Amino acid sequence: MNKKKIINDPVYGFISIPSALIYDVISHPYFQRLRYIKQLGMTHLVYPGALHTRFHHALGAMHLMGLAIEILRSKGTSITKGEEEAAILAILLHDIGHGPFSHALEHSLVTGIMHEDISMKLMQELNAHFDGQLTHAIEIFNGTYPKRFLHQLISGQLDLDRMDYLNRDSFFTGVSEGVISFDRIIKMFNVFDDDLVIEEKGIYSIEKFLIARRLMYWQVYLHKTVIAGEMILVKLLERAKELSAAGENLFAPPSLNYFLKNDINEEDFFLQQAHLTHFTNLDDQDIYTAVKVWASHSDKILSTLCQMLTSRNLYKVEMSNEMAPADRVEFLQDAAVNLLGIKPANVHYFVFTSAIQNRAYNAGVGNIKILMKNNDIVDIAKASDLSNLESLQKTVEKYILCYPRGI
Repeated sequence: MNKKKIINDPVYGFISIPSALIYDVISHPYFQRLRYIKQLGMTHLVYPGALHTRFHHALGAMHLMGLAIEILRSKGTSITKGEEEAAILAILLHDIGHGPFSHALEHSLVTGIMHEDISMKLMQELNAHFDGQLTHAIEIFNGTYPKRFLHQLISGQLDLDRMDYLNRDSFFTGVSEGVISFDRIIKMFNVFDDDLVIEEKGIYSIEKFLIARRLMYWQVYLHKTVIAGEMILVKLLERAKELSAAGENLFAPPSLNYFLKNDINEEDFFLQQAHLTHFTNLDDQDIYTAVKVWASHSDKILSTLCQMLTSRNLYKVEMSNEMAPADRVEFLQDAAVNLLGIKPANVHYFVFTSAIQNRAYNAGVGNIKILMKNNDIVDIAKASDLSNLESLQKTVEKYILCYPRGI
């Protein structure tokens, strides 16, 4: 069977699957599940085109890795065919541990489990399935492989993961501020002392990349309506779990039901194979099927939250640089109790505060290094003459207040 397939990608055009092993990994059910998990969770409630999936993103990142390796080789960096395949597999599988609606599940059905840890576990499972052929890919993914720059291509301030999602998310949302010169940036890649660096003439493309990332966070990822949709999903799953714990037999697909009935934390998750089996059987469709059915459930809290989501009657969200005053929160809680006819003990499902953070460039964690013409290595924040670039290193924290519309 010919496994060297070509895929027509809407962002990059034709991209190819470079080897039989990569084809087989893509064909595995663990990877195919990503077709049914949206890349941007609830963002389609604001930008209707944002219906692309983790599957699209993983293939795009795979394509960029192939381009990056080709460029680095052309500049004299030694990368064997085996290392190339391992690096491509590592970037291909970097998001394989994501749950339905991306981050919503991490905050409700399973607690304290990072998708990166699940990705690592699933890569180990695949490695066993493919008789150890993913060993080097796992080493590159977790940063233990001797060639450090290969890990930096997957996880760093200027990795191919970020490069694809900025490009792809701006394409599907139509938010042009996220468009970056990915091809120019990749052409400026080089390796110096085993570190991934950017040649000096690529500095302006990097500035645009960092600013684009900041703008995409405020305009897309942390848009207050997107937050409202994700918060409702988190709250309704919390309520469903609470009802299940109290003995209520809710309608749910089997794997969703498993997480509703069992309280699973980080320590337990990796001890039992059943947890992982059920996790890899979950996708967006399971959650949304349950939400549609729960919208007519007898529990007023659950049904109201589900109806709010299905009818897009989302929380009103106020975003501010300061925490909402306690008396205002109290006033909104009393008003929600009266409006919805619920018990005061349950008002936290409808009125609550939270905080969000945005940091475009985290100097000190995989700095972006500029290779100057005299062979000096300088951090982008120092090399750039853009005055606001240093301000991108600061973590901007905003506080949000959510409450039902109509108060």
